[in-house]
Amino acid sequence: MTKTNRIAFQGELGANSHEACAAAYPDMEPAPYPTFEEAFEAVKSGECRLGMIPVENSIAGRVADVHHLLPSSGLKIIGERFKPIHFQLMANPGAKLEDIQTAVSMPIALAQCRKTLRRMALKTESVGDTAGAARMLSQAPDLTKAAVSPALAAEIYGLEILARDIEDEHHNTTRFLIMTAEKDPAPPPFTEPCITSFVFRVRNLPAALYKALGGFATNGVNISKLESYMENGAWTATFFYAEADGRPEDRGLALAFDEMRFFCEKFELLGVYPADPFRTRG
Repeated sequence: MTKTNRIAFQGELGANSHEACAAAYPDMEPAPYPTFEEAFEAVKSGECRLGMIPVENSIAGRVADVHHLLPSSGLKIIGERFKPIHFQLMANPGAKLEDIQTAVSMPIALAQCRKTLRRMALKTESVGDTAGAARMLSQAPDLTKAAVSPALAAEIYGLEILARDIEDEHHNTTRFLIMTAEKDPAPPPFTEPCITSFVFRVRNLPAALYKALGGFATNGVNISKLESYMENGAWTATFFYAEADGRPEDRGLALAFDEMRFFCEKFELLGVYPADPFRTRG
């Protein structure tokens, strides 16, 4: 495969992000990178054609640092995917469940399987990555340890699954954004409901946020996400990441954006993309 047929993700082979890439783009080669910064840069430089980046989890909340990277990345959002998260307890071939004493994984995965692991009377050991836990176990076999990792990791690293879907909450879901370095990506089909992502910083004035958002209410536009964070350590004006239903050319959203720009120091569209059908599932 050529480099232009690669899709970048943060983590190791066998991670949840790898599974998300394989499910959404089975004809592309998943390319792992140690950090989000390196994954973004791989797309920006052309080393990879797309990036698959997790932005939030239904249990753990937003993924730290990603929203800080989005505005400065130079990339555009062209899609979203919601992935149900399932963790498997996997061990070296020949290991039996009754012999396992310690479960190894990244802290957030161990926390999401806490009740199950306690019921199994297992100690826990933290490492930096779910798939990395599986890789390390394959490289240093130990019949008393098991990794808590996605199913794909067992396949890649030659481990056997001793217990399936051990997460405590089965509604555990991660949302991913699909990124491209194209400056003007093709618009999504008009037959599909869409999401528009954007960032803005309001002027340092009383009620500036209230006024900036007023146009969405008066024009009947739903804001499905609004998150604030500080930019470059500044305390005087807060930066916001937001998502609205619709497309910028829709009359209601166009009028809302016109009003917002009047009260903002900075405004930037990050992408317009089809809404994942997962949003409407019960």
